[in-house]
Amino acid sequence: MLNWSVTFFVISLIAAVFGFGEIAGSAAGIAKILFFAFLALFVISLITNMFRGKNSSV
Repeated sequence: MLNWSVTFFVISLIAAVFGFGEIAGSAAGIAKILFFAFLALFVISLITNMFRGKNSSV
């Protein structure tokens, strides 16, 4: 998911350089949403692994 946000960020930068303001804004918005979704999932993963601990016998 982080790769997708970086990809949309690069697309928005390229679109901004060439003067496509609306496309650049849309791509930047998508990149921001994907980044925060990635960040939220990462934090949830850290919290669940912290509570799970090393007591689980698999």
